[in-house]
Amino acid sequence: NAELLASASEAGVVDLSWLRSDTTVVPADIKYPTDSGLLTKGVSQIARLIARIKAASIAPRSAFDDPTPSARQAAHRIGFKLRRRSDDAKAEVLAITGELADLAETTLEQARRVLANANRVVDRPVRRLRRMLADLHHLIEAVGQLVAQTRLRLAGETPPAKTRRVSLHDDDARPIRKGSLATPTQFGYTGQVTDNRDGIILDYEIEPGMPPDAPRLAPAVERIITAIGRVPDAVTADRGYGQASVDAELEALGVKTVAILRKGQPGAARRSVEAGDDFVELIKWRTGAEGRIAALKRQHGWGRARIRNLEGARVWCGWGILSLNAIKIAAICS
Repeated sequence: NAELLASASEAGVVDLSWLRSDTTVVPADIKYPTDSGLLTKGVSQIARLIARIKAASIAPRSAFDDPTPSARQAAHRIGFKLRRRSDDAKAEVLAITGELADLAETTLEQARRVLANANRVVDRPVRRLRRMLADLHHLIEAVGQLVAQTRLRLAGETPPAKTRRVSLHDDDARPIRKGSLATPTQFGYTGQVTDNRDGIILDYEIEPGMPPDAPRLAPAVERIITAIGRVPDAVTADRGYGQASVDAELEALGVKTVAILRKGQPGAARRSVEAGDDFVELIKWRTGAEGRIAALKRQHGWGRARIRNLEGARVWCGWGILSLNAIKIAAICS
């Protein structure tokens, strides 16, 4: 994508008169996470993996009781109780979830013994066996974290969003609240997109969780200046970026016009600035960023990151940016 933008810049088709930035959630490729669902899936996967390890004659005498039937039965009981939608049902669900956490802890103790015994006997450089043991170690760590989260919830506390695990296999996905009425909480990553008047995306960034918007804008513009070799005339963004420090950082980079509405009630001097013709025109144009993001989600893969973990999401989203930019630049050149 950097090479494509460099070639387009050399050809003189990259417009830097106006830039706009906005953020969105890039959902991870996971189902809606619940404590009971993740625990059930976790212990079941541990059981299947240990069965494969034992089938390879590794740690065959290590005791392990398959928890899958008990875990699935508990999950079905939770589903049945939730259909009642009463206060008693909620209390019963919490009790069953506690049983699942106990079952998971027992499973983890046995799985750790199996893993320790397997590591002692596996001295053969067989990639498949070592991969299975690495997968088992990862599952033990993941389920252990899920048990700790469940214990917090049962104690009436909320696990911190920055470290909360929402998937067994996507370690970096996090819960994100962006104020959407349809989906108030999503699970994945936060993406920032900066494009120009032609719809060419000049910078993008994928980060875990929900970092604040304001500190991300000036670095994005600085990366664009470095890549293209020119300073944009004007930059606009939504109110989430609205801080005096952001304006100062952009002006220090050489941006002539910064059109970002401030949070809170503006004073008389600020109202005068926001009433200017250029400011108003830029703010109106900024609303189109939502359409650009919608196109990314609908046509270029940003609706769901199909590769796991943060680096995978960055690769997946990068291909989406490349495909969109290739279409836009080809249309301009033709």
